[in-house]
Formats: sequence, C-alpha cells, structure tokens
Amino acid sequence: MVLDIDPRVHAFTKVEYNDLDYGSFHARPLRNPTLRALRYMFDVERHTICFLRDLLVTPTHKDATATAFLTRWAFEDFWHSEAVSRVLTTHGIVIDNALIQRMRNALGRRDSFAPVYRSVIANVIGDDITAVQMTWGAVNEWSAQLAYDRIGELDDHPELLKLLDRIRTQRVRHARFYADEARARLATSRRARAITRTALDRLWGPLGSTIHPRHETALVFRYLLGGTDAWERVDEIDRAVGDLPGLGRQVVRAALGRYGIGPEAGRRPTVAERLRVAPSPRRWRQLSL
Repeated sequence: MVLDIDPRVHAFTKVEYNDLDYGSFHARPLRNPTLRALRYMFDVERHTICFLRDLLVTPTHKDATATAFLTRWAFEDFWHSEAVSRVLTTHGIVIDNALIQRMRNALGRRDSFAPVYRSVIANVIGDDITAVQMTWGAVNEWSAQLAYDRIGELDDHPELLKLLDRIRTQRVRHARFYADEARARLATSRRARAITRTALDRLWGPLGSTIHPRHETALVFRYLLGGTDAWERVDEIDRAVGDLPGLGRQVVRAALGRYGIGPEAGRRPTVAERLRVAPSPRRWRQLSL
C-alpha cells in the first residue's frame, strides 16, 4: 500500500547544534537581554507540543497532510528548544527536566482543561476550524522568524548566528506550509474567513503571550523591536496576513499595542486577554537575567 503524503511534509530533520564552538561563548558571552529573549523563545519552542495536543483534538486530525506536517513541526521545534537550551546552559542558565515539569504545572487548570473546551468548540465549528489553525500557525511562525532575526541583529555573535540561521531555515518551511494551507482553505469558505477574522481580532496575542506573564512578553518584545526598522518587519507580517483571502487584518501591530509596545501602545486588552491568568515565572524561572 502506498500512502500519498504531500512532499512538503517529507524529510524530518533535527537542527544541527553540536558542531558549534561553545567555548566562544565563554570568550564573548551573550548580553543579558539576548539571554532573556532566548530563554523566552526556549519556552515557546518547548510548548509546541501543547499546541499540537490542542490541534489534534479538533477535526484537523482527520486531515492526513496536516497531521503529517504537524508531526514534523513538533519534532523540529523540540530540537530548536534543545539547541537554544545548550546555548543557555553554556551561560550558566539551568535547563533540566524538573524545570520543564514546573513550566507545565505553572500553567495550572487553564492548561489542563484547554483540550476539553477547545475540542468542544472546534467540533461545533467543524472543518472550518482548520483554516483558523493554519492562519494562526502562519502568524506565529512569521513572528518567530522575526524574533530570531532580531536576536541575531541585536547580538551578532558568530556562533549564535550560525544556529539562528539553521533554525530560521526550518521556520521558513513551517510558515510556508501554514500559509499555503490557510490560503487554500480561506479561499473556499466564507464561513472560515469570518471565523478566522474573529479569532485573530479577539484571541490572537503576541508570540508566547499565553505562557508568559504580560510584563515578560512586553519586556522581551520591547527589546526586540526597539528600532524603526524592526517595525517595518512587523508591518511585513501584517501585510502577509492581509494578503490571505478575506482577512485584510493588522494583527501583530495591534496585538503588540495591547501589550504597551510600539506605535499602537495604549490599545485596550481584549476580553480574552483580561481573563487570561499567566503563570508566575517565580514558580519555574531563574530571575537573574
């Protein structure tokens, strides 16, 4: 029997990081703001598996191409987190299994019940939920690319740049899949377009904002986007979102504004953001940075 799987999801790859010269970080350590941003991105990468869990309890799990891709995506993101953690541990920041467990526990009941209520809502919506998830994934991937690009631009350590370039190569492929799938699904369903617009306007927040306190998200993105040229990149993401069928949204700039960042600072948080109770970093993070 031959399984006809989309070639875009072939070739699972583990990002290479063992060949980096970690001794160079002792000679030239990364700056503290860089380490904090990398620590933030480690958390994002490590929580990919939680997002995958929530996707696979929805009708999306019936799509063979989507589930094949999501398996690859989770695998590659896990190794991104391992690579980033190696850089962090080289700087004396402890990353271990006990820490990961505390991270998950700190999300509390909200995280425990997430698969239940998301499954119910998604199955009421039906197959159109996949368009929402693919669009959401595209925006997150574009945001992650921007974050890694800015980390490298603000602290251009040669060995760090090697790693970030490798991660970015995989992130570009992830974003391309998400965007292609979102475009195809939005183009064929008016209902999917309406639901996706509502989700982006009312529920989407800056990358990592669902697992970090508001002040941590604001601190990291204020550092990463501290420059007019950086905001041009934010606008590029919003234009890419706006080019998807039926959207025309300014998503990222508006969401960052609700976190007090950038030209749109001062926007009121959405209802979902006001109700969201982020975990306290004191439960699981080192605060020395």
